[in-house]
Amino acid sequence: MPTSSETLELLDAIADEMVSEFGISRAEAVARINEQWHGQDLSDEDSLILHEEEHYWAFVIHYGGNVPDWSPGADRSTWAPKPPPAAGSGFWTVPD
Repeated sequence: MPTSSETLELLDAIADEMVSEFGISRAEAVARINEQWHGQDLSDEDSLILHEEEHYWAFVIHYGGNVPDWSPGADRSTWAPKPPPAAGSGFWTVPD
């Protein structure tokens, strides 16, 4: 997808946040990000995704938009993450 340098920086920070917050591989984080925004043009400097920080997007992407509690110490033991994209989906662009 087309990105601006600022958007690309945010996407990289989102992947880092997903790896540290959820313990998933970078490859899975990138695949989830690719699935989230495939087919969209993120090259505009006023892109909507730039209006939120990486923590927000990491949770939205990982839990499929269903984030019941944004508190830092929230008990996530019963939260179900959205399944990662299928292996042959084309979203997996980074090796494990």
